[in-house]
Amino acid sequence: MGSFKIKGGKSLTGSITPQGAKNEALQVICAVLLTPEEVHIQNVPDILDVQRLIELLEGLGVEVQKINRQQYIFRAANIDLNFLKTDAFYKKATAIRGSVMILGPLLARFGIGYLPQPGGDKIGRRRMDTHFIGLQKLGATFSYDEIKKSYYVKAPQLKGNYMLLEEASVTGTANILMAAVLAKGETTIFNAACEPYVIQLSKMLNKMGAKISGIGSNLLTVEGVDQLGGCSHTMLADMIEVGSFIGLAAMTQSEITIKNVFLTDLGLIPEIFRRLGIGIQQMGNDILVPKYDKYAIETFIDGSIMNIADAPWPGFTPDLISIVLVTAIQAKGSVLVHQKMFESRLFFVDKLIDMGARIILCDPHRATVIGLNHEFPLRGIKMSSPDIRAGVALLIAALSAEGTSIIDNIEQIDRGYQEIDLRLQQLGADIQRL
Repeated sequence: MGSFKIKGGKSLTGSITPQGAKNEALQVICAVLLTPEEVHIQNVPDILDVQRLIELLEGLGVEVQKINRQQYIFRAANIDLNFLKTDAFYKKATAIRGSVMILGPLLARFGIGYLPQPGGDKIGRRRMDTHFIGLQKLGATFSYDEIKKSYYVKAPQLKGNYMLLEEASVTGTANILMAAVLAKGETTIFNAACEPYVIQLSKMLNKMGAKISGIGSNLLTVEGVDQLGGCSHTMLADMIEVGSFIGLAAMTQSEITIKNVFLTDLGLIPEIFRRLGIGIQQMGNDILVPKYDKYAIETFIDGSIMNIADAPWPGFTPDLISIVLVTAIQAKGSVLVHQKMFESRLFFVDKLIDMGARIILCDPHRATVIGLNHEFPLRGIKMSSPDIRAGVALLIAALSAEGTSIIDNIEQIDRGYQEIDLRLQQLGADIQRL
């Protein structure tokens, strides 16, 4: 198990390029199962979760050609469905939550699917009801093996249907879309997730020959087609990485340029950081986070404490709640951070409190941060990364702290952030991988 050793308290400077979007990658790579033709994907992030998913597809018989570190060609012409019954598949599928999104493509093209309980972050219960109910509405039948905690799915012929999703699940919407594109007839998905990842997947599927309309809204209409072909697709920059770098710049009182990013692609992210007192400037094809010696949290118009909460897109993404919380530690003023979706995602704040942060954990979903206004630095400690986003929040705190910090279990960070230590070293950070 690896660790990071960080000597904090240094101001950083320079430019950094965000990786391709992790959450988009897990969807579009699963979509290659929908066609026997070649699919070219660019700007693929070189991170642990994506590597695991590609290895899983290779086990299924997908030919994978790595052009360079961020560019791949996939060809799913000879799929071995017997691999689904092997111990190797079980081990690979349980290691990554994104494995659930192979169900839709497998059902659409081959009529069967099998999936053990997926892995992923331990941030609370993560429902798969949306996936299963949506696929059932298209005609799939599920059986559950209590001993192996595995799902067996059959659908000799998927048929289009109307569905109103109880939860605007991003991965659930993606899974249903990938099944519906090859179903007979028309499928209408109301309360669909409309995150950029789903938009990107929909555009890619249409390039493959699918007929999806309403892209970007919460009402998607899919007219089923008989087959899909190959295509070329370029992934967006990872907006969660972008938000992480904005918080990093503010906490370490640094000026950082984030390359190849447009503010218009970030939704509410720039506005939420502005409420913390952090302005961001568009500079050509890049964005600049200026150096802030101090930054102040706004209050509401009546003077009451600022409340920042996550919500389905176009609301503020839950994946940046941990970053906003840690960024507020050194602000002037107070903010209530409300993480609505996962009941365990805020449990890393005890480490921040040990570092000297003034945080009140109100309950599993809410924490109040009383800013230190850069008058009292955090202090380095030894800690462990509980999940991807909390791990990076702790890393940002460590980089801003006086003294040395050790972060264990950094495999969690590697699952979502590509060579984060090497890229931070280029900004002047004192970080070593042990």
